[in-house]
Amino acid sequence: MAISQDDHPVRLFSYGTLQDPTVQKANFGRELAGNPDSLPGYELSMVEITDPDVVAVSGAALHPIVRPTGRLEDAVEGTVFSISEAELAMADDYEVDDYTRIPVVLGSGTDAWVYVQADLVR
Repeated sequence: MAISQDDHPVRLFSYGTLQDPTVQKANFGRELAGNPDSLPGYELSMVEITDPDVVAVSGAALHPIVRPTGRLEDAVEGTVFSISEAELAMADDYEVDDYTRIPVVLGSGTDAWVYVQADLVR
């Protein structure tokens, strides 16, 4: 059975562990289909994850995280996925408190959600 856009109307940009098929299967029960894209005006950093469940699923304690720079020449490469509202809620459950989800416009012009460094946008 083909997956329709109606079933997966939400766009989620990932630059980190949500691009990993193992993490996708653990969180969504399936591998996600996506396209390369970029997040202008942000830079990549790392954060130490202390949640043992997240570390177990991802296989790493250090995870990428992005923060705004205000410079459009900066950009973070990643993948934009089409997911359902229910899967977006699952992604929210996976991400720890270091991250917060915000709406962005990607380099392609696509509107999407992305998880960014929480203490910089609160």
